Formats: sequence, C-alpha cells, structure tokens
Amino acid sequence: MGRQQVQTIVTELTEEILVDYPELELVDVEYVKEGPTWVLRVFIDKDTGVNLDDCEKVSRRLSSRLDDVDPVPGNYSLEVSSPGLERPLTKDVHFRRFAGQLVNVGTYAPFRAKKQWQGHLVGLEDDLIVIETDDGVIKIPRDQVAKVNLAIEF
Repeated sequence: MGRQQVQTIVTELTEEILVDYPELELVDVEYVKEGPTWVLRVFIDKDTGVNLDDCEKVSRRLSSRLDDVDPVPGNYSLEVSSPGLERPLTKDVHFRRFAGQLVNVGTYAPFRAKKQWQGHLVGLEDDLIVIETDDGVIKIPRDQVAKVNLAIEF
C-alpha cells in the first residue's frame, strides 16, 4: 500500500474517532520515512490548544483501530501531537481562521521564479491561495502548492 493510501485511510479512521471528541480537529496526517524507520504522524488541535491527555486518548483509540484495520505495511511508529507553532494549513477553514497571519508557502515547482513565498495570508479565492507580500498581492494556484505553514514572527 502506498504512502498516500495509508494517509487517506488513517485520516478516515482518525475522523471517525474525533466524532466522539467534537472539540478536537484533525489538522494533518503524515506517513514518512526517517532513516530506516517509518513514522505515522497525526496532528490534532483544538481552540484552547491540545494537551498530553488529548494526544494520549486519540493515540490509544487510533492505535487500536490501526491494529484492527492494519493499513500500514511493516513496522512504524505512531505519533499523535499538536501541529505546533508552525502548523500546516490544510483545510479551507484554516485559510479563513488564520487570515492575516504570516505564512510560508512552498510550491512544487517555481511559481514566478520562486519556490518559497512568505507573506500575510489574505485567504482563499476560488482555488487560489492569496498572500500579501512586500511585492504586493500574490495568488498561487492551490494545485501548485506543496505546503502552507504558519510562520513565526519575531
């Protein structure tokens, strides 16, 4: 089973579990190889911020479901955590919630001769991610975007 399939199945399983915890939101799922080890990361959040108990209860239930369904080939480590200060923006609601915040946008291939952009998030416009940069307003097609993260302002 491929990486994308694993992420899709784990997303569905996690969403099913979070129905019982309406205050929690699934932010993202990653299935990545780090050295010789595969790591399955599930990022959850809530308005007041997640704590260790939140991560533990989701981890325990998800681990049990993963044992039942067995969508992940071979050995892996499961991590359930907060998305952190530089959280990824993956859903439409994130782009509305974090409008005005400083973001980093990475593209798969150069867009206007750059692969990395930083600016204040304006939001989504049709299927475009709109940011305000020092060079003006930039509208990047969503299908060209590899990752959008909140940036830390100093």
